[in-house]
Amino acid sequence: MTVRPFSITVDGRSVPVVPGQTIGAALHAAGIRAWRTTRFGARPRGLFCGIGVCFDCLVSVNGQAPERACLAEAAPGDEVTTS
Repeated sequence: MTVRPFSITVDGRSVPVVPGQTIGAALHAAGIRAWRTTRFGARPRGLFCGIGVCFDCLVSVNGQAPERACLAEAAPGDEVTTS
């Protein structure tokens, strides 16, 4: 069985996904390196550890509470918000 690539929507932008990719990996592959900023100093944040230890890559998926993009596997039709 061949699984075909699909897209997710991130802040209204279509991002391609290879099946099995996390949201963080899909964002990184699409050239998106930072998608939020720190509360103090507005420093850019995205993937940092890539293994779920830190909280730099938080995103909301389908209106749910923020979760780490490096751990959340992308699914067809996902609506991701970063702010």
